[in-house]
Amino acid sequence: MSGDLSDYRKEIDRIDDEILRLLNERSKSVVAIGKLKRQQDADANLHTPAREAAIIARLVQQNSGPFPSEAIRPVYREIMSASLSLEGPQKVAYLGPRATFTHMACMQKFGSSAQYIPVNSIKDVFNEVERGRVNFGVVPIENTTEGVVNHTLDMFIDSNLLIYGEILQEVSHHLLSKSGVMEEVKKIHSHPQAIAQCRNWLEANLPNVPVSEVASTARAAELCLENPSFAAIASELAAQLYGLKVIKSRIEDNINNMTRFLILSQKPPQRTGKDKTSLMLSVKDKVGALYDLLRPFASHGLSMTKIESRPSRRKAWEYIFFVDIEGHIEEEGVKKAVEEITGRCLFMKVLGSYPAHN
Repeated sequence: MSGDLSDYRKEIDRIDDEILRLLNERSKSVVAIGKLKRQQDADANLHTPAREAAIIARLVQQNSGPFPSEAIRPVYREIMSASLSLEGPQKVAYLGPRATFTHMACMQKFGSSAQYIPVNSIKDVFNEVERGRVNFGVVPIENTTEGVVNHTLDMFIDSNLLIYGEILQEVSHHLLSKSGVMEEVKKIHSHPQAIAQCRNWLEANLPNVPVSEVASTARAAELCLENPSFAAIASELAAQLYGLKVIKSRIEDNINNMTRFLILSQKPPQRTGKDKTSLMLSVKDKVGALYDLLRPFASHGLSMTKIESRPSRRKAWEYIFFVDIEGHIEEEGVKKAVEEITGRCLFMKVLGSYPAHN
């Protein structure tokens, strides 16, 4: 195509009109599929990770550019989120308040058209899903800097919920204020963990500015609206939601800071071919018990990606182990290993087989 600027803009407008028409055509098919799902199972989850992953993988493979392949996932996340909302809101409970990294993880997975419900505790997230008031719940499970979230592990002991998926969220802290001018900052607010993760940067760049701990990074952002001399250490989402300006981006001391979140549901997801299985078990108190526990994984060629132990709270010196392995419970090797382990345990519980983060 050759021509001046107005010609290119007219062509873009024409293409945008066609994209809009096609989005509406796509939405009609989504609505029809949703009705069929409801007829087959009135309580079915409309969100299907296997189908979502297959769509994105196919499009990335077919992409010939110049549109970047890494942009396909966020674009289609929003398209699929909006399409699902046509069948009713996908309700997601999460550990609030708004603009926290848990909120960001939710939006990374479910898009901006889902209905997000912030609650006050991890227990409340479990309760909302168990009572059927939401479709999904999202809770933190571990951080590369802070380690495992023990409260989440403990909740699985008495809960019948299943793990529906996992989300890996980069934890990147920004210094925010109303003006965006560093010289105007007289006091900094944030959550204790965020402050600890930015300690070196603060000491090097703002050594004489007092730092105050508050309940959340979102609360720190709120305080900036009340006083223009305040700054907050918070997320990029907090800047957007509270109308703040970024003074300095990525001030965390560890640039490889990631948090893993789990998606909770009453129903299991479909098998994808790239899955994880999480188990909870208690071993008999005898010499070599842990070795006997791990041996079937090795003998069946399974990779164990994580193991954590927690006191059972039922008997002194009795421990519960949480184990993640690669593979789906329906796969022959996983099924056989679990059967072998079950006979050696005081109890065994499959917390879910779900798509591994990609």
